[in-house]
Amino acid sequence: MPTRSAHTAWKGTLADGAGQTELTSSGAGSFEVSFPKRAADEAGGTTSPEELIAAAHASCYAMQLSALVAEAGGTPVSLDVTADVTLRPDPAGGFRISGIVLKVSGETDGLDADGFRQAAEAAKATCPVSKALTGTEITLEVS
Repeated sequence: MPTRSAHTAWKGTLADGAGQTELTSSGAGSFEVSFPKRAADEAGGTTSPEELIAAAHASCYAMQLSALVAEAGGTPVSLDVTADVTLRPDPAGGFRISGIVLKVSGETDGLDADGFRQAAEAAKATCPVSKALTGTEITLEVS
């Protein structure tokens, strides 16, 4: 199986510095990062590790859910997944990811609402990014 890579070049201190993160495996782009914008309510066009984790989790979850819907005998027509990743101060010092909320709605053929909910719950537990984030509370909202 492949290994995917990203690279960050950082200059300066945490409070005054900034960096550039590049998605090197795909070449899909590079993004500005800075701690003041990471910790602010408004990102001002700058990404953060939390946003990148949210993107990874939403896309991984959608893929896993589509597989599990098919395994349950349904056909996934469309899935709409959002991942909200929250950064908070850590009582032990510094910061930590305090939780992730996955929100999913979808249209499937051949699978009722209960079947979709069961597949959604199973996908939360079995998607590789969920597994990697074990220890972080992940909440699921299915509609």
